[in-house]
Amino acid sequence: MTSGLRYVFAVVALLALAYGAYLASPLASTERPGLDLSRSRATAAGLYTVAIEPEAGEIKQGELQGWIVSVKGKDGAPVADAQIAVDGGMPEHNHGLPTAPAATENLGGGRYKVEGVKFSMSGWWELRFAITAPAGADNVTFNLVL
Repeated sequence: MTSGLRYVFAVVALLALAYGAYLASPLASTERPGLDLSRSRATAAGLYTVAIEPEAGEIKQGELQGWIVSVKGKDGAPVADAQIAVDGGMPEHNHGLPTAPAATENLGGGRYKVEGVKFSMSGWWELRFAITAPAGADNVTFNLVL
């Protein structure tokens, strides 16, 4: 066997080993033990309860999508005329969303449409919402795993 052929086999073996290590690592796994993946929760200060759902019914990777955000007050009543700012990113990769999503429409009944959400790769994402309404300003973070 020539030295060039040995070199090629060595490189292929190292690449296979590296890929196997990646597949076994937490970065490649879609499971995140202990991570709260609920789609409804109270805001940080407890002023509101917020629920989110993808408009299409499922989360899609690599596509622009809309989300419906529902906001209720402490009394369970829908919050009308809330101002909602949207942010997010991948905590394990230290980068934000690849787009700038925004709340674009008040659908009534405490429901708001958010457009321009895109998840460019698989992994753990956060969607963060800052809500300002008559009860005050508060925020909530949702964990999503694609």
